[in-house]
Amino acid sequence: MNLYQALSEKFSAAGDRVAVRMPETGLQWTFKQLAERAAQYANLLTENGIKPGDRVAVQVEKGADALALYLGVLQSGGTYLPMNTAYTPNELQYFVENAEPAFVVCSTGQSSVFSSINDNVKSHFKLFTLDQDGVGTLCDSADSMAKSFETVERDDNDLASILYTSGTTGRPKGAMISHGNLLSNGKVLLDYWGWEEGDTLLHALPIFHVHGLFVACSCALLNAGEMIFFKKFDARMVMEELPNATVMMGVPTFYTRLLTEQTFTRELAENVRLFISGSAPLLEETFNEFEARTGKRILERYGMTETGMNTSNPLDGERIAGTVGYPLPGTEVRIMDGNNKPMGAGEVGSLQVKGPNVFQGYWRMPEKTAEEFTADGFFITGDLGTIDAKGYVSIVGRSKDLIISGGYNIYPKEVEMILNDIEGVDESAVFAFEHPDFGEGVAAAIVKTDSQAELNKEDLIAACKEQIAGFKVPRRIVFLEELPRNTMGKVQKNVLRDLYGKQ
Repeated sequence: MNLYQALSEKFSAAGDRVAVRMPETGLQWTFKQLAERAAQYANLLTENGIKPGDRVAVQVEKGADALALYLGVLQSGGTYLPMNTAYTPNELQYFVENAEPAFVVCSTGQSSVFSSINDNVKSHFKLFTLDQDGVGTLCDSADSMAKSFETVERDDNDLASILYTSGTTGRPKGAMISHGNLLSNGKVLLDYWGWEEGDTLLHALPIFHVHGLFVACSCALLNAGEMIFFKKFDARMVMEELPNATVMMGVPTFYTRLLTEQTFTRELAENVRLFISGSAPLLEETFNEFEARTGKRILERYGMTETGMNTSNPLDGERIAGTVGYPLPGTEVRIMDGNNKPMGAGEVGSLQVKGPNVFQGYWRMPEKTAEEFTADGFFITGDLGTIDAKGYVSIVGRSKDLIISGGYNIYPKEVEMILNDIEGVDESAVFAFEHPDFGEGVAAAIVKTDSQAELNKEDLIAACKEQIAGFKVPRRIVFLEELPRNTMGKVQKNVLRDLYGKQ
């Protein structure tokens, strides 16, 4: 079914209960109001000619209207394409050219960027604006629309969303996520994490990302529970609202920042029954320090853009620091060697997953899709992992050199393509360095075309900022005479990490 059908049943039952509350502005919507606003957006899209499967690309700041827009796109049968607000015009141009959306919704400040893109693409789109405070041409146009809408029927395999994830070839890939993928994963998490009536979610994550939109929002909405909806994470503001929440989801950075606050106490965390961490590895020292401070053990889980959630430490049972727990019900997880043969308990190998949560493939990349699946239907995650004798899964590395900084995925090749085009750069190698706040940061080793070339760190950073989002820009740069290579000529990024990747 259309994911929205499952959600709307919960909305109808919840009625006048609070669905979304934004502490920074005081805005508060009930489930009835959220459903009515979603219906107005669905009616607006339908009046403007949306057809089932049409892409709606969205680059807006987090807010209640942004959430309602996502629901309205689902309801109208469209495919939702969220885009990071940090993306540059070059990146946005690629997404629009690749996805060919019928509609684009952006902040007012970005309208000129998208207008320019619209002039330079073959498949044109209708442009609306939406700002964080709920104003813009989208809101103005929707205000006169009916507050009810008959949800467009969609099948389990029909696309609900396309999320772009960085590719090792340098070009992002559009992961096609279906209604069935999202609904099945949401229902499993609802049960596995013990959601119950009255649960309130503290939500300080972005909603252009799997974690914030498909994990956090799906759980809260399927449970018809209130979301305390922060525009962004601010430790002191979060602490003020923490006593009003029962569940908090975050990236490890959230927890490290809370621990730096002297006023973050056991009493503040007492009402929260479940702290969940994901999107990046949680350090064992953070896990232990958080438990010592609050008496609560963080639940770490493992997922990715293409699969949603795959594993989780148990709600009831031992949560082990450094592991991501057991495979979730309905999801198969296995560890395979280089010949795709099973590995034994505790042995490191390629982590593969299979289940109703696994995506439909990469948008318009059938060959790439085929490469990423085994003959028996398992998705090759690119992560290296182990499964111990008790069944706990641990992620020990990434076979594709992925960098995860503050929960965002960064593939070195994309950054290297930018660096290598800069005058004076002969070649580059991008790798991770240990970052005390974000887990990992982006570092680059640079070989100049001429040892005397005028080139410095500031120039390289400035050039990168013009073309890629800020979180992808290298913060640590080293200049080398040559890059370390093995006997086959492959750059040894593990050597670079060992030499220059420590704190």
